[in-house]
Amino acid sequence: MLKDEQIALLKDISASIAFDDRLAAVDELVMEGYLVKDGDLYELTAKGEMEVEAHAALQSPL
Repeated sequence: MLKDEQIALLKDISASIAFDDRLAAVDELVMEGYLVKDGDLYELTAKGEMEVEAHAALQSPL
């Protein structure tokens, strides 16, 4: 399971927010299969999208 800060990175990338100061953490997410790099852009993989959705579901009030 990912840490909250890793989920925040995935959400930022999904929303196309700059993250230059967190590049090492982004590279770790690439190595773990949550992101792919396409040129200068990062995109969520299916695994990354599922993690963001699962985290959102856990945060939603019932």
